[in-house]
Amino acid sequence: MQANPIISIQQLSKTYASGFHALKSVDLEIRRGEILALLGPNGAGKTTLISIICGIVKPSSGTVTADGHDIVRDYRAARAKIGLVPQELSTDAFETVWSTVSFSRGLYGKAPNPAYIEKVLRDLSLWDKKDSKIMTLSGGMKRRVLIAKALSHEPTILFLDEPSAGVDVELRKGMWQMVRDLQGSGVTIILTTHYIEEAEEMADRIGVINKGELILVEDKAVLMRKLGKKQLSLQLQTPLQDIPAALAGLPLELTQEGHTLVYTFDSQTEETGIAALLRQLAELGIDFKDLHSSESSLEDIFVSLVHADQPATHKEAA
Repeated sequence: MQANPIISIQQLSKTYASGFHALKSVDLEIRRGEILALLGPNGAGKTTLISIICGIVKPSSGTVTADGHDIVRDYRAARAKIGLVPQELSTDAFETVWSTVSFSRGLYGKAPNPAYIEKVLRDLSLWDKKDSKIMTLSGGMKRRVLIAKALSHEPTILFLDEPSAGVDVELRKGMWQMVRDLQGSGVTIILTTHYIEEAEEMADRIGVINKGELILVEDKAVLMRKLGKKQLSLQLQTPLQDIPAALAGLPLELTQEGHTLVYTFDSQTEETGIAALLRQLAELGIDFKDLHSSESSLEDIFVSLVHADQPATHKEAA
């Protein structure tokens, strides 16, 4: 972990008055200039974590510093470093794009800077809409306005809570490019997302939260390499009732009512075992008409992580 993280979270917990443990002893350091994607099922604690860092929710225990400022003791200085794009499209319907973004900048005590506001609006393809009332804009444009408002005070950290919710595929791709450009300008970005392909496409690191616990934080490439699996699917000429005893020790599975034999292997090892498997199938007289290999996606890894986390969490609750 690098010596100077832009956000440092230590032993962060949140228990609501109802007794619900939204976060349990979370430790996390976010690197300056990275894109970190936070994944987790609904109710896992993603939004609570963001809300605490942004000063909207008070932690029950633990500490958070944002760009060197404690978020409780030095709230104003910490908050000035942070831009937040919330999930909900709540904007000032009757205001123009220019006036609402300029007003957001003023809220942080920043002197007016029309040239900077113009740059933000141009970067977000909003310049030609600057005099339009927000109520006249499409959902995708309204989300861009929220991003412009979050950037209006020149933050070094940007939180995007479900940035692509309700945005069509074309706009989503445009938004990904825009986020990359922001990272290129030196902004650290933390995004929560339900679209796992968004995390796969965008993130440098992945954090997985489940039931208030951070169960994993890992470089995306390392995560895909360590937990990703490759599968070889063989479409059989004749369906099998069972996997033959001679193959019982291999990581094989019969699917599609015996028509497909699936072999799972580790692509990182030199010896995948595929050649030996094909030899054994030939010896057993098992013919196949087609074969193809596939790699597990980040979604597969995420599902397996959250699923693997369930029994331990149940035990803990008991």
